Amino acid sequence: MATEVISRPEVRQTQCFIGGQWVPAQSGKTFDTLHPATEEVICQIAEGDAADVDLAVKAARDAFDNGPWRTMDARERGALMMKLADLIEEEIDELAALETLDNGKPINDSRNVDLPLTIDCLRYYAGYADKIHGQTIPVRGNFFTYTKKEPVGVVGQIIPWNFPMLMVAWKWGPALAAGCTIVMKPAEQTPLTCLRMARLAQKAGIPDGVINVVPGFGPTAGAAVVQHPGIDKVAFTGEYKTAQTIMADASQTLKRLTFELGGKSPNVVFADADLDAAAAGSHFGLYFNQGQCCCAGSRLFVEESVHDEFVEKLVGMNQSRVLGDPFDLATEQGPQVDQAQFDKILGYIERGREGGAECLTGGVRHGDNGYFIEPTLFDNVTDDMSIATDEIFGPVMSILKFKDMDELIERANNTFYGLAAAVWSRDIGKAHNLADKVRAGTVWVNCYDVFDAAAPFGGFKMSGIGRELGEEGLKNYLETKTVTVALD
Repeated sequence: MATEVISRPEVRQTQCFIGGQWVPAQSGKTFDTLHPATEEVICQIAEGDAADVDLAVKAARDAFDNGPWRTMDARERGALMMKLADLIEEEIDELAALETLDNGKPINDSRNVDLPLTIDCLRYYAGYADKIHGQTIPVRGNFFTYTKKEPVGVVGQIIPWNFPMLMVAWKWGPALAAGCTIVMKPAEQTPLTCLRMARLAQKAGIPDGVINVVPGFGPTAGAAVVQHPGIDKVAFTGEYKTAQTIMADASQTLKRLTFELGGKSPNVVFADADLDAAAAGSHFGLYFNQGQCCCAGSRLFVEESVHDEFVEKLVGMNQSRVLGDPFDLATEQGPQVDQAQFDKILGYIERGREGGAECLTGGVRHGDNGYFIEPTLFDNVTDDMSIATDEIFGPVMSILKFKDMDELIERANNTFYGLAAAVWSRDIGKAHNLADKVRAGTVWVNCYDVFDAAAPFGGFKMSGIGRELGEEGLKNYLETKTVTVALD
């Protein structure tokens, strides 16, 4: 098969972006960002902390209170957001390469999945900017009562490393449409595309101070965002333990909070399913993005009567999967994002073996350089094993057999997560029954990982608070004001 290796992009933005200016961290500190396929240092990034966050908050507050963003015609605000999406589209190839360089995901995924979804999300919310309105409400007496929807204010946004550009769009889109101003902390592993997007936002004409980016680490820059009294809301995507810390720290100022957290999503295959489609969808639902997806279908429940046939299909897919240079167009799976994630995943694999699960494929490092792990498939997994209870966030699939629907529902819901689920069946009644009874924010039927900017996404239980995307995502950035006027 003919292949092509994409050239690596130039890195241009490495400093904090505050009030429309590129500035070093106040401390003068920097940190390395690595290419996970080679473990080589790409460049040094400004290491922001509380002092830089304070400057960013002041810039965002001034832009909100005194700048034109909140008060400009909503259609103009939407037009500027459209311009940002257009500029990203113009630089789509370079941005995809920059994403692959910093994150390690295959260039095909960056170019054909992450970037189109990023652009679409910004355009979706740009279209919403002039459609935000309140209601008139009939009340007792001679009064005229109406509601207004107003931006919540300055928002702090903390994003993860698994979909860096897309997570920027998920956060910026509704915040900008609502008229909020932003202080964002990108993940320390993957700051490069967020910084580039800040430059494009300025080029699009979004006023200085509306978007501010402070790269740095969670305990310093991230904590400063959460604790700062000048920030009105925090939106966080990441791990539930971090969300617990954020909730405690934010309690002092009663900030509005939204969390999109992890999951241990059940993916259910019934014997009457199209097994080829179910195998392909289940494989994608776990191994896409190196397994680094919060909604990954990592608990694969397979009906006993088709278990052996189905497992054989998955084994074949894993054995033929192409791992390697993420800039090579033939590559299907890249490295994990960093050493810590690499070590965590291998630790879970070892615990799976020790617990008695049967490792059918993978379970080891791939190659000598980079954080590559072979696609791993465990069979004979029981519900109490750590590989079936904990979010691994890597290319590790656990197969669990089941006999009937009642047993399945109880087992599928036996987790403190509730982000996503899927069911594969030709029986539409059976599929709807499971969708109704499983406790998860998203349920896919005969598909997996189908996302659209219009469809709300978020979790039940420990998988989060609030929703991203759609109208639900926009509501998280709005306050409701009630106005009552005496008419006599």
